[in-house]
Amino acid sequence: MISIDEIVSQYPIVQYQVLNSQEIPFSEKVRHICRTECERYGRSWSCPPAVGEVKACRQQCLTYKQALIFTTLAEVSDASIMSETLATRAGHEDVTRAICEELKRSGAEVLPLSSESCQICEECAYPNACRFPGKAIPCVESYGILVTEIAEKCGMEFYYDSQTVTWFGIIFFNL
Repeated sequence: MISIDEIVSQYPIVQYQVLNSQEIPFSEKVRHICRTECERYGRSWSCPPAVGEVKACRQQCLTYKQALIFTTLAEVSDASIMSETLATRAGHEDVTRAICEELKRSGAEVLPLSSESCQICEECAYPNACRFPGKAIPCVESYGILVTEIAEKCGMEFYYDSQTVTWFGIIFFNL
């Protein structure tokens, strides 16, 4: 059986840590940010309210014993230019999907959470049925996990400089 270290070493992962799922902090406060600041709230299957209440999301995550928290980096001319920043996200999503596939080949059950609201479709079908329910990856924050808090808990850098974008992912798994 392949180890997490062996899987991660195959990808451009900058930082990672494996935690017991019980160690992941969940908070209703994150939902306030989703509700008041995110344009995808109520418009995507990978965001609230479609993903369910934080309590239900937490219960779902806790059915997995471990969580792989990881980061990838992307270089941009200016991270405050949102269109440029978001254009780098696809690489992180590809890494997230590839790690999930590696874990599945090793016999793991996985629940991936990633960097932003799902962008597989140009326009989400929400509230009609999701076109790609097996491929859509919910946002970390949509499950009530504050990225900065988990980064601090794991001792991970989340800000380098204004030309570097840090993308976070969490893959809950049973192996």
